[in-house]
Amino acid sequence: MKAWRASILTFPSPGQAALESDGLLVVGPDAQGRQVVQAVGAWQALAARFADVQVEHLPGHIIAPGFVDMHIHYPQLDVIGSPAEGLLPWLENYTFPQEKRFSAHDHSAQTATFFIAELLRHGVTTALTFATSHPESVNALFAEAQQRQLRLITGKCLMDQNAPDGVRDNTEQSLIDTESLIRRWHGVDRLGYAITPRFVPSCSQAQLRGAGELAATYADVWIQSHVAENKDEIAWVHRLYPQARSYLSVYDQFGLLRPRAVYAHCIHIDDEDRALMRDTGTAAAVSPTSNLFLGSGFFDYAAADRSGFLYGLASDVGGGTSFSPFHTMLAAYYVGREGQTKAGVSLKPQQLWWQHTGGAARALGLEGVIGNLLPGCEADFVVLNPQATPLLARKTAQAGSLDELLFALIVLGDDRVIAKAVISQAEFASGP
Repeated sequence: MKAWRASILTFPSPGQAALESDGLLVVGPDAQGRQVVQAVGAWQALAARFADVQVEHLPGHIIAPGFVDMHIHYPQLDVIGSPAEGLLPWLENYTFPQEKRFSAHDHSAQTATFFIAELLRHGVTTALTFATSHPESVNALFAEAQQRQLRLITGKCLMDQNAPDGVRDNTEQSLIDTESLIRRWHGVDRLGYAITPRFVPSCSQAQLRGAGELAATYADVWIQSHVAENKDEIAWVHRLYPQARSYLSVYDQFGLLRPRAVYAHCIHIDDEDRALMRDTGTAAAVSPTSNLFLGSGFFDYAAADRSGFLYGLASDVGGGTSFSPFHTMLAAYYVGREGQTKAGVSLKPQQLWWQHTGGAARALGLEGVIGNLLPGCEADFVVLNPQATPLLARKTAQAGSLDELLFALIVLGDDRVIAKAVISQAEFASGP
């Protein structure tokens, strides 16, 4: 076992944080050999009990759960910051040309190495990730994640229509490849597979039907896609499925809404869609920097909470503008204030942080496994330096409450705040 002494942030209940100002986090193997939290609490209360355990003392630092990114595209690493008039031209002019390159294993492997290093540098210890339509891209990303012991979920992108040469796949072969990849990677170490139709316009009915059949056969894999991000996209889906009640309902008719199904954006949906998500256990990945950057619209937090479906935060790189969870949380705050309701909502700092940790874990069906530092949780955490910049140090020194401290970090923080990420006792230092 090993222990760390610092201020420790946990979530005793959903959306409610607690900070132990002088705490001890004790990590060791469980019966399956996973590195998990064995004990957490006040240093004074636990020190004698764990006197024989090696302790790393980190005065002035905060240990917090590793961040969970619910939706990110690793092949779009080099697309980030590309100008476009909106979602569809951005895909055509930047995204698809980049994704063609991932048919080559060497390019996929090099990008996967940089991508995962960037996740860890920003304190992200779990990610639900899009690959491309090329199996090579999936194999390279899984291999790199396995080497780093990262908990990562990804899958081959399904797109057999309305896509250019080089990224468009063959219907039958795409489903064969998907099943082969599930059998090779799902459940190996800390890896999980996600059946990944890109979005309705890119997938034929045969491909969506096959994806649903695979989802029924492999009930513990994830499903990921996009829905109701952009009004032009919605109009396109309506032309393809004129009898469908909504964009979301198309996925439902193919058996693609269920627990462990995650749909990015969910901006332009109505209460009937929200009820459908709630009743099927389907979750939303809220991507505020991407939605602002592409002018797609605002996620309606008030309606989501009223309906009661699951959601969590996501960077959505490369439509999203930063890997940083701090940037994502701040953008979510802006979106909440603007919102789709006249008054907007003021998202609380503890709630924002929860949406990017324990709340995201719950939306992925991994509550109690990741996203928190309570006993039994896997020992993925970040060490935060609240004095990382002069302005941040000045502001956090004046914090009179946990909300003020967390909000200062959200507003003023970036990758410099992440002193290091720790995964199963393997440490990854931040910095340039």
